[in-house]
Amino acid sequence: MDARGRSGLMKRYVFSVILFSVFNTASAVTHYSIPEEMEEGSVVANLATDLGLDVKTLSKRRIRLDALSNKKYLDINKETGELFIAERIDREHVCPTKSAACVMKLDATIDNPVRMFNIELEIIDINDNAPHFRRDTMHLDISESTPAGERFSLNNAIDPDLGVNSVKTYYLSESDHFSIEIQTGRDGSKFADLILKKALDREEQAVHNLILTAVDGGVPARSGTASIIVRVLDTNDNSPQFEEDSYTINLTENSPIGSLVVKLNATDADEGSNSEMTYSYSLYTSEKSQDTFSLNPNTGEIRVKEMINYEDFRIYDMEIVAADKGANSLSGKCKVRVLITDMNDNHPEISIKSFTSPVKEDVAVGSVIAVVSVSDKDSGENGEIDLHISDQLPFSLKESSDNYYELVVSEPLDRERVPEYDITFTVTDRGSPPLSDNETMTLELLDVNDNVPRFPQSSYVIRVKENNGPGDLLGSLTAHDPDLHENQYLVYFILEKEIVNTSMSMLFSINPENGNLYALKTFDYEMEKEFLFHVEARDSGVPPLSSNVSVHIVIMDQNDNTPLIVSPWRAHGSVVEERIARSTDKGTLISKVIAIDADSVHNSRVTYQFLQNTDATLFSLDQYNGEIRTMRMFSYRDSRHQRLVVIAKDNGEPSLSATVTIKLSTVETALKTYADMTEVPLEYDIFSDLNLYLVIGLGSVSFLLLITILVTIVLKCQKAKPSKAAPPCRNSVISERNSTIADSTLVSNDAYWYSLFLAETRKGKLVVRQPVPKGSRYIVSSIPRGTGLTETSDSAASTLQVGLV
Repeated sequence: MDARGRSGLMKRYVFSVILFSVFNTASAVTHYSIPEEMEEGSVVANLATDLGLDVKTLSKRRIRLDALSNKKYLDINKETGELFIAERIDREHVCPTKSAACVMKLDATIDNPVRMFNIELEIIDINDNAPHFRRDTMHLDISESTPAGERFSLNNAIDPDLGVNSVKTYYLSESDHFSIEIQTGRDGSKFADLILKKALDREEQAVHNLILTAVDGGVPARSGTASIIVRVLDTNDNSPQFEEDSYTINLTENSPIGSLVVKLNATDADEGSNSEMTYSYSLYTSEKSQDTFSLNPNTGEIRVKEMINYEDFRIYDMEIVAADKGANSLSGKCKVRVLITDMNDNHPEISIKSFTSPVKEDVAVGSVIAVVSVSDKDSGENGEIDLHISDQLPFSLKESSDNYYELVVSEPLDRERVPEYDITFTVTDRGSPPLSDNETMTLELLDVNDNVPRFPQSSYVIRVKENNGPGDLLGSLTAHDPDLHENQYLVYFILEKEIVNTSMSMLFSINPENGNLYALKTFDYEMEKEFLFHVEARDSGVPPLSSNVSVHIVIMDQNDNTPLIVSPWRAHGSVVEERIARSTDKGTLISKVIAIDADSVHNSRVTYQFLQNTDATLFSLDQYNGEIRTMRMFSYRDSRHQRLVVIAKDNGEPSLSATVTIKLSTVETALKTYADMTEVPLEYDIFSDLNLYLVIGLGSVSFLLLITILVTIVLKCQKAKPSKAAPPCRNSVISERNSTIADSTLVSNDAYWYSLFLAETRKGKLVVRQPVPKGSRYIVSSIPRGTGLTETSDSAASTLQVGLV
């Protein structure tokens, strides 16, 4: 109560105390009425006046007021005699029980004389207390299945005040589900019941917070509040619900066992056991799906149970049931579809449907060798296949139909170059990463007779030394044929060619199996110098193929002929006797030794030396032309008989030689001619008809020889390979020259020879003809150019051998 209200009450109660005192002056008890909660020092009444006491003597008489309950709520002012409030009075404290009146009894005592006065002080209640609840919060548990209209008792509010100042009514905060109904007890107290207006739904609102207000009837009214917490108790009235009615999951094949596919989350609006649930497959889930995927009944996790192969099963349909654990279990369902995503886990496969091997090497371009098919169990790009073979092979792939390919010959085949092909088919899919496989087949080529036998050389030059033995191996003419079997078997032949009425098969023999060439006779270089023929190699194919090669047999000379001394002529034995004038000048040609050798040019080159010279200071011998000349004039001391032994050696290995002995006798008179000194019976036909013809022939042969030499030199310089030597022919001319010797030889196979020479004597030049033994071939060397000429060069001589038919 505020100060203004309390002041008003105070005035009313003071007035009532005065009135009460006036009407009760004769009573032994003095009665006063005051409102509670008066302020300290407030005057209740003038006790001295009301009791008829002299105010001036109150102090002397020691007027006093006895305290109640050790509490001195009132006291007397001894100066004025007023009864005043010494301590605030709380009626509810002084009178804890609710009663009609709250009266405090006091005794006032005064001395001289002692008198005691009974004083009653009635405490009038004021609305100084607000209603309050014993508990600030009230908890109610109400099942959501409770029907509307149900009544629930609430704790009532209490107010220590009395009468109208106590609890008068209750108010409930606004609520759609609850209201209150006020009841009055037998003692007049007020209490409220909570009424359920509308059925509760725990899933909608699990807790309702209400405020209950109690209001008293005082002026102004006081109120107190309490919280009402209504907890809605769950009942199993909600079935589990999945987040979605159906799930579509993409899962890659070959996912590891135990991989999480999906975690299903079903919710139940209930609580407690009514919201706890288990997951299971429904009867509509196939055993294949249940064997492939595991379902955790507590968490709803679906995991891979066994290996998944896209090629075996691509779609798995499952129906999952979630059931709560309520007394009356409720359940919910959802569908799960697992789509298996293909991964590139299958290698492409190759299958050889047909294959032709071996095939002939002349198979036509475009022929089909093999048919292959390819496949891949994967799908999409993982199942798209590319087939390849090496670009280096003479084959190509041609797609005949879906996933079928033909292996076609794209280039001509040659067994001799490549006898067989290892054809590797490589198939690759287009997955990421790509997988591949390969298959290799071997194609063997059959030989056809398409290769001509080939000799390693375009021509053969075989050099054979003369005097060989019959049957000697001259060489091997082996041809090569890259074909096989009978197409490779070669037979060798000598192509017939007659020379001088003699066939080659009489001179040579060839082994038909290996091409070894043999001589059938002994060759004489001086008779035959070369042979030219062809050898043919023929295979055994059908039809047979052949080729030939030219064979040039060159007979090589051996030093098998001893030089033959033809000049000076010796009629009997090997001693020649000659006469020479003692007055012969220095450098005079005394004699000329001429030796011929039937061997070739190299072996037939003859040189001359003195084996014996009576006086080495008197005679000289030219080693190349055999001229014996005087080195000085004869003196009287010189012997009249001189003996000279000359040896003629050829150039062969080993060297062969012949000797001649010349006995010189000096005379005092000069000889007429050089011919007169010879004792050999010669025919002196000086420039007869025959000699003229011989000279003309000699000139012609010399001219032809010169032309031949020039042509040969030109050909030697220009030819890229050795040219074949011309076969020997009758009356052929051979000339060989070097820096020392120049020989001219007329060769013939005739049995009768003439040796001619031009001799320069002191009387002039003459042609000498002499017979030569039959069956011999001779080479007469002429005087070397630029050598052998001395101071008496006018007596030089040259010789020439000419063969006549």
